[in-house]
Amino acid sequence: MTVGVGSSCRGSARVRIYTDGACSGNPGPGGWGAVLIYNGRRKEIFGGEADTTNNRMELMAAIHALEALKRRSAVDLFTDSRYVKDGITQWIAGWKSKGWRTAAKKPVKNVDLWRLLDAQADEHAVVWHWVKGHDGNPENERADALARRGIPETTEP
Repeated sequence: MTVGVGSSCRGSARVRIYTDGACSGNPGPGGWGAVLIYNGRRKEIFGGEADTTNNRMELMAAIHALEALKRRSAVDLFTDSRYVKDGITQWIAGWKSKGWRTAAKKPVKNVDLWRLLDAQADEHAVVWHWVKGHDGNPENERADALARRGIPETTEP
């Protein structure tokens, strides 16, 4: 399923982005990774945090991928996280209209990252795609490998 959000960018080639997040324990050390493809060129980015959750890493992957774009772009962003895709395409407008509260009037979890993702998505014409994880899509598998690579190594005391 695909959903478009954002304004148009006419005359430019589309950027394809594949993102993933990973966590060793949830919460625990986590990583995020992204593959950006444009006009036959690719860029791979990753990072991580010592104490986080899988959902935060999924959000960070999308945020950092969009931040990596040097200009306003038409983007196809692929994620295996329904949390990210549904959040940005279905839930965020309601959250914002309710002062960043859910339908149950509870504060939105990860609101700091949702605000960042919302701002980054507004800078581009993004079509959000959900892909099944671990299903043989080579770019999604690469994003997963980058996310795992981003998990900080923990040292035992």
